[in-house]
Amino acid sequence: MQLFSGNSAASKRLQSLDFMRGFIMILLALESTALYDHLSTATEGNFLHGLMQQFYHHPWHGLRFWDLIQPMFMFMAGVAMGYSLHKQKEQGMAWSASFLKTLKRSGLLFFWGVLDYSVRPTGLSFELWDVLTQLSFTTLVTFFIFQWSNTAQILFCVGILLLTEVLYRFTNIPGFDQPFTDQHNFGNYMDTVLMNKINKDGWVALNCIPTSVHTIAGALTGKLLLSTEKNKLRYMVGASLICLAVGYGIDFAGITPIIKHTATSTFTLASLGWGLAALSLCYWWIDIKGHHKNLDFFTIVGMNSLFIYLFFEIVGDRWFSNYFRTITDGLMQIIHVPELLSNIISSFCIFGVAWGLCYFLYKKKIFLRV
Repeated sequence: MQLFSGNSAASKRLQSLDFMRGFIMILLALESTALYDHLSTATEGNFLHGLMQQFYHHPWHGLRFWDLIQPMFMFMAGVAMGYSLHKQKEQGMAWSASFLKTLKRSGLLFFWGVLDYSVRPTGLSFELWDVLTQLSFTTLVTFFIFQWSNTAQILFCVGILLLTEVLYRFTNIPGFDQPFTDQHNFGNYMDTVLMNKINKDGWVALNCIPTSVHTIAGALTGKLLLSTEKNKLRYMVGASLICLAVGYGIDFAGITPIIKHTATSTFTLASLGWGLAALSLCYWWIDIKGHHKNLDFFTIVGMNSLFIYLFFEIVGDRWFSNYFRTITDGLMQIIHVPELLSNIISSFCIFGVAWGLCYFLYKKKIFLRV
């Protein structure tokens, strides 16, 4: 991991991207504080409870808001990669040097992704389901085809999705020959090969193949935003509508269901469509219309997205959250605050301290990168 300081780290940034990253990371941070669990409990029995279910992954076939978080994370990483590789080329960096830099970044992403899940109460564990391990693979794939024409990259993405369909439908491995059934699909089989285990919730490491489309599409979007093309927004919105129509259309036709856990082709397309739509809206509102006020709350976190993710996943989950919750719950008991309200207040306090850490790094012009 590298630590950058100074104005160069924040200069000439795409502010809509920083806002989106910050928005996504804040949602993830709030999840780590158990806020959604407390709000779900608080809304049981009324219409808001259905809304709170959008902050949980769909059990299997279907798409909820929370299922879009990881795809948007990987899509935004691709957009940032497009900017980074463009800058490297402008600076005259050789392909070999750029490759070594990308390889190092992928290696660090893989390391942190494995570390995130490696320490369990029962001992050390080797798992490949973390978003960072997935991103380490999709980053390399995106780099290798980055200089291809736009058409070639789009066709490559289509090929990836077709390959995914073939692997799940036609490998016919005994016990793992049901392409869209939890615990009995090709992705589950590959997990037994790679890790000698199957995720009880149905997540598969093979998701790194279809979700490469998210990162590649992000890099293509980054190149589009850097170009002199006058109709950038029109292309982004058009691509969004196509992805949504194809993804939901194939699902509705009963051909391939939308399943987040195995990143089916329909899920990949539908989630990419929503990601493109979200960035289009933010880009229009922030970078085109110039609405830059009141974004600091989000961009401060977005500019240190890797830090806040690792902080809550590793430090927060194992120590920080419980430590501060003990303090806040204890204080709430003194003034006889009801338990549920106390839990909600504690979650916001935990988040507030974490946001304060990001603000401290921002003011010191310290930005963590890999």
